[in-house]
Amino acid sequence: MRKTARSGRRSPSWARWLLSVGLVLMVASGGTLLGADLVLSSATGAVDQQHLIGGAQSASERKHADIKGAKNILLVGLDTRPSWKNKEPSRSDSIILLHLPEDHSRAYLVSLPRDSYVDIPAYDNGKQAYRGGRNKINSAFAFGSRGLEGEQAEAHGFELLALTVKRLTGITPDAGAIIDFTGFKDVVNVLGKVCMYVDEDVTSIHIGHTADGKQAVPYKTDAAGLNPRKVPGVTANFYKKGNHCLTPVQALDFARQRDLLANHDSDYGRQRHQQQLLKAILKQAVHDGFASPAKLPKLITAIGKTMTVDSGGISLEDWAFAMRSMNPDDLITIKTNDGKFNSESVPGIGSVEVLSDTTMELLRSVKDDDVPAFLQANPTWIADS
Repeated sequence: MRKTARSGRRSPSWARWLLSVGLVLMVASGGTLLGADLVLSSATGAVDQQHLIGGAQSASERKHADIKGAKNILLVGLDTRPSWKNKEPSRSDSIILLHLPEDHSRAYLVSLPRDSYVDIPAYDNGKQAYRGGRNKINSAFAFGSRGLEGEQAEAHGFELLALTVKRLTGITPDAGAIIDFTGFKDVVNVLGKVCMYVDEDVTSIHIGHTADGKQAVPYKTDAAGLNPRKVPGVTANFYKKGNHCLTPVQALDFARQRDLLANHDSDYGRQRHQQQLLKAILKQAVHDGFASPAKLPKLITAIGKTMTVDSGGISLEDWAFAMRSMNPDDLITIKTNDGKFNSESVPGIGSVEVLSDTTMELLRSVKDDDVPAFLQANPTWIADS
């Protein structure tokens, strides 16, 4: 089922899950603009489909193809792709629950911090067994995929992660997707630019230039990617607060930053910027991409190549049709832990993120399809995007 070998290069977490949301929203919106049959058949045919959820979803649940009612889609981005010539396990760099309420009037994005300290179930992938225990949630994919390669690694890694999310939240994913960064670059290249409001001054530690205009890295970091140190003679890219139309390179670079943000809000600032860029890209794709017969084929192909999807027994066409009335403004992004760090140190594991009681209330509201009531009681948890 794999179409092409995918790069093992590390990439920012937001970029890989972004297009899975975009596919459904943009295909639905595009269908109303240019003819649903053509758009849906082209877009869904470009997506690599695979059984990822596994034992987290029972046989009876998989056979149920009724698109009515509340739905939850598990979106996963990886810190490395599991083509693994060196067979290194891959941790999930981003874990997102996309919740559709019963009336499908909007969608909610809930991020699970990758360092969340959770119970991971015991699991045997046929090559290596994991006895279970408490660890960072992003380790679940690695424990499930150890000793495997390619599609088998993806399927077993995703299955253990889905089982972990189910144990934590009580939510059985109705569908799932693994998102690849390469296609994201292609999507932004098709659009040409992304226009958005930058809400704080941002200095890049990744991209800059020397006095003669050559691109160079402006900061060095330690092995963990932390503690940036300025490189003499290199001027860093700087994104000033205000309205900007960013090139594909600038857009990607802006949303990667967490170290030198004006508000000093690190990972949560980066998460907010990722969410803002997500909406900006979706809006521009709907307006400039799906409204353009010249751009449409390339855009659909680029979106499709980003994803490996388990549609949970429901066709991608049905998913898109169920969300046909949505637009990017109907996507509500929610902060876990109210955007505040709640960490502790665990021997043998290191620093972990502890999910607060209120975060657990949020996850229960997703399970019970009662997110508006939670947000009414906790309005600051809505991310400004």
